[in-house]
Amino acid sequence: MSAHGEVNLTWGDGDQVFNISKIGQALELQDKCGAGVGTIMNRLLTGSFMFNDFRETIRLGLIGGGMEPSAALTLTKRYVDERPWRESVLVATAIISSAMVGVPDEKVGKEPADQTASEATTTVALSDPPSTASAPPSDLALDKSTISPPGN
Repeated sequence: MSAHGEVNLTWGDGDQVFNISKIGQALELQDKCGAGVGTIMNRLLTGSFMFNDFRETIRLGLIGGGMEPSAALTLTKRYVDERPWRESVLVATAIISSAMVGVPDEKVGKEPADQTASEATTTVALSDPPSTASAPPSDLALDKSTISPPGN
């Protein structure tokens, strides 16, 4: 099983393991980019990125995935600095996304102690009839003059 936030991508000269979810890599990324990881992700998604947003995400992701820092820098120079930016933005987005929300088939949280109890809970929850009542809007104030006391 892979570590939390670890993603395997075909990039550069082969299959690479990236992981930016390790606190050391995330803190260094924030320092190099002058922004939090959420802001970096937003900049990548909206196209308002700075070069270090994708460059350092990839380099630090390689290191977090187990690559030696010197080898990570060599690959970054070759496949980030010398390639079209959009390729790197897509890779960096995948790396940060896997740290923030996980990757397919990644088990997050605790394993259930008793699978039968877990299935029973799910069955009960799914067998409850759906409610047809609408919840009142939460931003409306009640007009107390139209509410009459019980018994009137």
